[in-house]
Amino acid sequence: MKAIEVNNLTKKFGDFTAVDNINFDVKQGEIFGFLGANGAGKSTTIRMLIGVLGPTSGDAMVAGYSIMKDPEMVKRHIGYMSQKFSLYNDLTVAENIRFYAGVYGLDGKKYQERKQWVLKVANLENMENMLTSSLPGGIKQRLALGTAVIHEPKIVFLDEPTSGVDPVSRRNFWDLINDLSDGGTTVLVTTHYLDEAEFCNDIILINAGRLVAQGNAKALKTNYIKNPILEIESDRVVDSLEILEKEKWVGETSIFGNYIHVILNDNTITEKNITQLLYEQNGIKVKRIERIIPTLEDVFIHLIEKDNK
Repeated sequence: MKAIEVNNLTKKFGDFTAVDNINFDVKQGEIFGFLGANGAGKSTTIRMLIGVLGPTSGDAMVAGYSIMKDPEMVKRHIGYMSQKFSLYNDLTVAENIRFYAGVYGLDGKKYQERKQWVLKVANLENMENMLTSSLPGGIKQRLALGTAVIHEPKIVFLDEPTSGVDPVSRRNFWDLINDLSDGGTTVLVTTHYLDEAEFCNDIILINAGRLVAQGNAKALKTNYIKNPILEIESDRVVDSLEILEKEKWVGETSIFGNYIHVILNDNTITEKNITQLLYEQNGIKVKRIERIIPTLEDVFIHLIEKDNK
């Protein structure tokens, strides 16, 4: 069953096309990653799908409702959490929960049940009178997600939800996302942390408003880069990069910490050729050269550079 069906969705602001005729589907209960650089069109797409921004053309069905014809019905059946956590800092934890419960029409026994659930997932049991502004980032993040799904929506949209929180909080947050998915909730998440995309069942890459790739992490790594990728460790990373970029047999290069990733245009090039180039011709000590499986970051850089040509 499809939770979201996007058909030829386009958004223009004057002469600028922010989202360019995109099509994709999201299955019920899956975690769907929506990746792209800043300005790629992610947030504009999300704003259309949650019914707050009208498309220039095209349509989408979200939870069974058209974003063109029934945006208010779409809003009733989804949850949404922005990177700013959508909380009111000058309210207490309990007041924030009460506010969002009221927005979605929860009261009585159902409200009390969902309130206790939110407090539990946010690790805030017996602390509901704390001022929200005093909470650590990771706890505030979990509270924001709890209030976004307090009405148990079929679909929840998370726009850069882990921005600005520490790695441990990020991992704990993803455990909560997986729990929601296991319970049947569809999660569409935008993120610029490519390691997080590994947790998604399906992934889309968007660039300049256009979809450039789709698949799970394994498919993206195996289907979009066919040429060999080498990881090179040397004692002069920047100098090595500059030398390699001048060679015709080098397709693309990028720095990963203290290493260089090189996509080769020529399958006959060996480790010996690279060692000769860097060490024998330029005096750069080569510590290690290893052929590797591409990372999602390799795929992302490759596809964006290809799309921008």
